[in-house]
Amino acid sequence: MLALQLGRRSVRKFGPRTVTDDELTALVAAAQSAPTSSNLQPWSVIAVRDPARKARLAALAGDQAFVAQAPLFLVWVADLGRARRLARRAGAQLDAADYLETTLIGFVDTALAAQNAVLAASSLGLGSVFVGAVRNRPAEVAAELGLPPHAVAAFGLAVGEPDPSEQAGVKPRLPQAAVLHHETYDADAADAHVATYDQRLSAYNGRFGLPGDWSGRVLARLRGPEAMAGRHRLREILDKLGLPSR
Repeated sequence: MLALQLGRRSVRKFGPRTVTDDELTALVAAAQSAPTSSNLQPWSVIAVRDPARKARLAALAGDQAFVAQAPLFLVWVADLGRARRLARRAGAQLDAADYLETTLIGFVDTALAAQNAVLAASSLGLGSVFVGAVRNRPAEVAAELGLPPHAVAAFGLAVGEPDPSEQAGVKPRLPQAAVLHHETYDADAADAHVATYDQRLSAYNGRFGLPGDWSGRVLARLRGPEAMAGRHRLREILDKLGLPSR
């Protein structure tokens, strides 16, 4: 398990073989074994194999070609609609579903489930990559997938057999001393490791023809709403999709 976790990398180039129905069943079974707050299980997943639908989703998700190229694209859905329908059938109130805490639970539990599926895929010799860009245009993605009210695509996951010709590696992460604190948070001690990491990641990026270090990429990604590919409107769109998050 540790070897799978430490050796995980994002795969954006896939071989020709399909992901079988048995493999898909195993991935979802692993996902359903993940922790879930109060056993709410507030997520669903949509398996997309149709080439035309994958192409449309790729266009909605920043025109990333690997979304269409992957044999299987899983769209993970923060799904509060199931609980809403349960309340409607029972004639019960569900006012707590309107609050930010419940929306957060939906996204957190969806992520926990999907990460279980990623490790299960690795154990089967499959590669994957998360696709947050399905949140660029969540209303259009919801329409494409026929999502019910109170549900939103949290992220996608492209899955398939890794193509050995892909030029990629296991991207180095921040030193553990930059993220691990003992008893209390020590920002100065943690941040002292950033400069060294910038040098290491810059060297790694250079191997694959990518410019820049970690600090520069973080600042560029978070500089303002213009860097968010439309996601700065997410609260407004969640409200329209039935997740008001007040």
